[in-house]
Amino acid sequence: VGILDFVFTEDSDKKEVRHEVKLKDQNNRIFYEKLTFIYLEMPHFTKTEAELETAYDKWLYVLKHLPYLEKRPVALQEKIFTKLFEAAEIAKFSAAELAGYEASLKYYRDLKNVIDTAIAEGELRGKTVGHLEGLQEGLEQGLQEGLKKGIEQGMIESKKLIARSALAENVPIEIIVRLTGLSQEEIEALR
Repeated sequence: VGILDFVFTEDSDKKEVRHEVKLKDQNNRIFYEKLTFIYLEMPHFTKTEAELETAYDKWLYVLKHLPYLEKRPVALQEKIFTKLFEAAEIAKFSAAELAGYEASLKYYRDLKNVIDTAIAEGELRGKTVGHLEGLQEGLEQGLQEGLKKGIEQGMIESKKLIARSALAENVPIEIIVRLTGLSQEEIEALR
């Protein structure tokens, strides 16, 4: 898919946005059905935000206008656009902010993997103990209490570790609040 910010075709009468191109061989037969080039001529897409009707319209609109948007348009509030706008926010980070973000994200993922492994091991242990002591008693005590407390404690500690790491990388507190869900006061207390 080629997204063009210029008009590719000289035929100015046709204002088509989407062009599909297939290769043909010397006998004028389509070379390979699955080999298709798609070009989007963005200057031909002229709909306003109020005119957006389909998901296709919305995607074309966001592709054309994303660099100029100050905030998320009302017409693009669907869940499918959430990750796109989150990625656009990250793309605006300075080099230092991006390095801090990536470091804290790596640290978060490492901790999450440790927690997930601990949970899996806890579940296995809980099942073994539950089987030996009786399924009802073992599952209720081991899994419910242990996992609940372990998960809660592990998540709180992982958020604090991520915040400490981000503070060490000089990531702005507003970003740390957004990444961890901790309050600004909790983050300040970690200094």
